[in-house]
Parts: sequence; structure tokens; C-alpha cells
Amino acid sequence: MTQMFPQFAALWTPVALATEVVAGRPYALVIADTRVVLFRDAAGDVAALIDRCPHRGVALSLGRVEGGQIACPFHGWRFDGAGACTHVPWNPDAKRGALSATALPVRVAGGLVWVHTAPGAPDGEPFVPPVLLRDDVRVMAQHMVWDVHWTRVMENMLDTPHLPFVHAGTIGKGLRGRTDAAMTMAWNETPSGAQITATRAGEAPKTTLAYHFPNVMELSIDPGGRVLRMLAVCLPQADGRTRLSIYSIRNFAKWAPLDRLFARMNARIAAEDKAIIESSQPATVPPAGEERSVPTDIPTLAFRKIWFTRIQPQRIAP
Repeated sequence: MTQMFPQFAALWTPVALATEVVAGRPYALVIADTRVVLFRDAAGDVAALIDRCPHRGVALSLGRVEGGQIACPFHGWRFDGAGACTHVPWNPDAKRGALSATALPVRVAGGLVWVHTAPGAPDGEPFVPPVLLRDDVRVMAQHMVWDVHWTRVMENMLDTPHLPFVHAGTIGKGLRGRTDAAMTMAWNETPSGAQITATRAGEAPKTTLAYHFPNVMELSIDPGGRVLRMLAVCLPQADGRTRLSIYSIRNFAKWAPLDRLFARMNARIAAEDKAIIESSQPATVPPAGEERSVPTDIPTLAFRKIWFTRIQPQRIAP
């Protein structure tokens, strides 16, 4: 079998809102060149399987979910949430114990579905940003695809100096004409990754960034003491494709129809970034010495070190 999750193995990543995985319906996605299918099992819990029938390799996600089991669309083999084969049409005496699909660890926490990119017992649990555990917030999700390696997208999410240039008409408007002043970037490690601050000419930062290992950025805006956060999840799909998920979290304006207003602004800002980041050459971040850097690049250089030393080298047995 082909290596699963190349360069992104044995890691926890959020992949969807729990409400996006609906009973009776497969939810297909790709994580690091590996197809995965989510579905609700007989108990109503979210299950995750490698999206490949062990019989002839077709996508289980093209099949039906009935009674909390997913049926292969090719020959009707059925699998439960743990991957166990429960039925083989035309073969009542089949040794089903040897015909299992590959299950992945999955958790539902903070309203999100987290998948571990290796079968078997995981080493540790996912870090769930505390804001997701509040009972007074509304969480909405947007998913979009960028044609560039996920590391370039992740770096962009951790980068402040680009705001007045890429986002001159939106979130960077207040910084236009002020770029002659010094900006000091700080990367302070935390148990989940790092806290990032940008200080401009002695001003107190109005927002803060956090990096949560391996692929999450949390932007804290919190206007007037209210809660407004953005989680950007940079999920690798193929070598040159990233699924960017933006989870907006707020404890005000929680009326569902207002989601469209927040989604429209998020999409506009993301589109500004996308046009620039997709032009990056090479599409994957290179070693630090192959590009020119300055002191305001401290956060992105710190992420590159994590990519080359902690994420990319991960391997699991096929």
C-alpha cells in the first residue's frame, strides 16, 4: 500500500465542523495525498476511515451510509466505524476479520472534528484552542482550495508585514503610509506552538496571532472586549494544493443569517492573499538560506524550522 499521509504523518488536524458530518451521508476529504471519509456510526459518533475499500481500492465515500455503516459502491462490502467488515455479499463464509478497512483516530472537540494522520493509538490528544470550548460563542466554517503547498499558506497566515501591501483596502488600510517605522516581531513559544506579536513604533498591538502545531493559526481581534477570533487551518491535500478552512468564532451578532456578512469579508481577504501566495516559487517553502530574510521574518523562519525538523520528517509504516 502507498505510504499514507506523506510529510504529514502522525499529526492531529481539524478537518470540519462536527455539524458538517451528517448522519447517513459520507464526508470525503483529502489529507496529504491520502483520501479519508468521515461518517456517523451506529452510535451517532463521527468515524474516519481511509477512503479505500480493501477489496478493489475504490472510494468508500462514493457508497451509501446505512445504519451507521458505510457500503462500498463496487461490491457492497460494508464497514463499521472501526473499519471492521460486517458484510460481504455473495460470500457468507468470508473471513471478515481479515477484510477490514483502515480506521483513523478521530475526536470531536470544541465543535470541530479532529483526525489523526496515522492508524492505531495516537501519541497524545489534539490541542483545542480554549475559545472553542466556550458555551457563548458561535462558530462558522468556510473551506477554500489554494493551488500552492500548505507551507506557503501557513507562513502567510503567520506574517504581519504584508498587510498594508496585500490588504491595502481591507485589514491593512490603517498601516498604509506607515511602513518607514520599525516593526518588531516576536515569537514566544507556548505548549501548543507560539504566540506572535507585532509591535510598531512602540504601539500596543491591537491583535495577536497564535500558531498551534502543526497547521493552525488563531487570530485574536476581540473588539471592545467582545470575542472575535479566526482560526485558519492549512490542510495539505496534494503536493501543490491546500484546503484552507477559516473558522470564525464570535460571542456577538450570533444570528445565523449574519454568517454571510462575516463569510463575505473573510472570502475577500482570503482572495487577496490567494492571488499572491499562489505565485510563490518554489511552491513549497525552501530552506531558509535559499531566500532572503529580514528581522520581521522571525515568525515565518520559526515555522520553517518546525516544518523541516518536526513535520516533514514524520514517517509511519505502510
